[in-house]
Amino acid sequence: MAQTKTPVGWIGTGIMGAHMARHLMDGGYELHVYNRTRAKADDLVAQGAYWHDTPAEVTAASRYVFTIVGYPADVREVYFGESGIFAGVGDTTKTVVDMTTSEPTLAEEIAAAAMERGIVALDAPVSGGDSGARSGELAIMIGGEATAVRELDPLFQLMGANIKHMGPAGAGQHTKMCNQILISTTMIGTVESLLYAVSAGLDQHQVIDVIGRGAASSWSINNLGRKIADKDFDPGFMIRHFIKDMGIALTEARRMNLSLPGLALAQQFYIAATAQGDENLGTQALYRVLAGMNNG
Repeated sequence: MAQTKTPVGWIGTGIMGAHMARHLMDGGYELHVYNRTRAKADDLVAQGAYWHDTPAEVTAASRYVFTIVGYPADVREVYFGESGIFAGVGDTTKTVVDMTTSEPTLAEEIAAAAMERGIVALDAPVSGGDSGARSGELAIMIGGEATAVRELDPLFQLMGANIKHMGPAGAGQHTKMCNQILISTTMIGTVESLLYAVSAGLDQHQVIDVIGRGAASSWSINNLGRKIADKDFDPGFMIRHFIKDMGIALTEARRMNLSLPGLALAQQFYIAATAQGDENLGTQALYRVLAGMNNG
């Protein structure tokens, strides 16, 4: 059970972060929040969370601090900036957890900097999109010290249904790259399958009803495929953030002398989506790119 009134910091209250933070508050934790755009934290504050003007202030008030922001540059600023997390580490601060999908090397750097300050840093990116964040059923991939992972397990359990400690600092981020690589090419298959269906005069939902329960079953076809069939391209996870993730994976692959042509192709398709102004739509909007190619 959650230790009621244990102060927990949360930095980043976007599409997923707000839901994740709310689960902690509902679980009995005292929530301290910061977001670059304050209005995105208003609902949490209205429900009892404490607002702070900087990440440093959140950290000073908290035992555990979670972050989920946009890009590696944002992560670096949140942790190492003049008013960042490391500037606010106090006697009560024990563990910081970055849940942003970010660079494994940055996760290692944060862990080393945390150790110098007498605290522990974990990297714990998630998968499951806004629906998983809302329902508390995210997959959480964790890198860092096993003792800290066990201590934070009650908090992770409030946010996720599939929680796994993958190894030392950076291992969580590497696992998330495996996840994003698989999703990138699966989305191409999802889109092409549904384009074929409509071109053949089939009902896309009926197709999903059948193939979504067989060997071709995937989260993408059963969830994002439904959105495509409904022409719903609102973001659960934005294309611009997915392009960032694919770029990280490709950089890491080059560092390991690993060729990933499927991932490289998927990234190009998503860059085309950005070129047509769809960068803030959900990843299922890849359908609009390939549909345009076939209608052209």
